[in-house]
Amino acid sequence: MNPLPGTLSFSVTDGWLQPARHCPSPNFGPRPAGQAGEISLLVLHNISLPPGQFGGGYVQRFFCNQLNKDEHPYFAEIAGLQVSSHLFIERDGAITQFVSFADRAWHAGRSCYGGRSECNDFSIGIELEGTDTLPYSDQQYNVLAALLPALRAEYPALVPSRITGHEQIAPGRKTDPGNAFDWQRLFVSLCQTRA
Repeated sequence: MNPLPGTLSFSVTDGWLQPARHCPSPNFGPRPAGQAGEISLLVLHNISLPPGQFGGGYVQRFFCNQLNKDEHPYFAEIAGLQVSSHLFIERDGAITQFVSFADRAWHAGRSCYGGRSECNDFSIGIELEGTDTLPYSDQQYNVLAALLPALRAEYPALVPSRITGHEQIAPGRKTDPGNAFDWQRLFVSLCQTRA
């Protein structure tokens, strides 16, 4: 898969991204009722399992509580964690959804943005397969450039100023997506997508 801007088209139907692989996670809960639960923030993260290694389906298993702790020493350390994100974008641009956008994925943890705590209540979480220090792939940036306008069409409050990194909502605790993520490239591509 080698998605290019303009060739990918995404839409949201009943909280689920189309087209995307759907791999429902048990790790989610309801958003708060009313305005408190309205989606108004998008948080970018990174993940690789084992750390610094890509592929293998381990992230998918982790988010679905199916990671075999005996396959790698690091897996034993995280075996008891119950986490998820809404979306996961692999190095080749493949995209998987684990939690409906209508629900609260467990991606941000203790967090604060714009004076509001508990960012999971009002955010969408996107995990990029990567690390803080290794450049992200062209395919990942291309998918983001095509994906974000579709999300904004469904959730108009997701303006560019409401797209942030995990490091910004949990400073001192989290560092992702890290210095390797090119924010300028993302925002330039969003401007080109809208043109």
